[in-house]
Amino acid sequence: MLGNLDAAPQAGDWIKDTSEATFMADVVEASQEVPVIVDFWAPWCGPCKQLGPALEAAVTAAKGKVKMVKVNVDENQNIAAQLRIQSIPTVYAFFQGQPVDAFQGALPPSELKTFVEKLAAMGGDDGLGAALDEAETMLSEGALADAAEVFAAVLAEEPENARALGGLARVQIAAGSLDQAEALINNAPASIATAQEVEAARAQLALARQAENAGPVDELRAVLADQPDNHQARFDLAKALHAKGDVAGAIDELLDLFRRDRDWNEGAAKTQLFTIFEALKPNDPLVSKGRRRLSSMIFA
Repeated sequence: MLGNLDAAPQAGDWIKDTSEATFMADVVEASQEVPVIVDFWAPWCGPCKQLGPALEAAVTAAKGKVKMVKVNVDENQNIAAQLRIQSIPTVYAFFQGQPVDAFQGALPPSELKTFVEKLAAMGGDDGLGAALDEAETMLSEGALADAAEVFAAVLAEEPENARALGGLARVQIAAGSLDQAEALINNAPASIATAQEVEAARAQLALARQAENAGPVDELRAVLADQPDNHQARFDLAKALHAKGDVAGAIDELLDLFRRDRDWNEGAAKTQLFTIFEALKPNDPLVSKGRRRLSSMIFA
């Protein structure tokens, strides 16, 4: 990010083409610093020729708060298949290594401007970062009431602060108040309903709901010892391990299930893995390691 301090940033620093070889660096890793918009297009696509320049203009106007990466689907079919691109143009937005928003088809410039501005705000400093950092520390240390007070105070000032809303929901989940957490998430303002922090809380809530009905670990292991190809038992074991706090074990079982039958139950193993990854912090080593292992299986 430091780069050449004597040179003013140019649009070329914010907009680039990518390939399968550089996608991780250009999108996933780059989005740890600023949101990255990924435009899936093809030379033969008429709407793409309208959307692309308009989206580039909106990104350029953001002056580095958002980056844009272009993917030619004809030349990068594996990326398009992995993200299930079924029609173009399709646009994904990544932040902190995860998809946070998306749309299909061409949009008018006014809507593109709103789309980009929302992403820019997501990556910007709202001036309340220190308070939110302190609240996160309180939550990690189990001081739930104190953390809730800080998150709620930030929300009172900024009702569309995704980090504060997601944090407050996670406090409620930690306290076992799942219905209250669900109501908070479901009533999030539309502008932040799909923000990474809110999606993380939603994923944690889904896992907490599953934990309420998780089966006994020992019994499920015994079933798998006799029936190693019992995919439902392996999936249930992963849920039970996660409920007991063994996140790494849950990821291992889901990866094993994906290796055995990636299409079982409409890709349930991959879906559950993504739910776990979303619930964890983006920089958690379990996320990067798990995603690498999953990607190696997908592209094998």
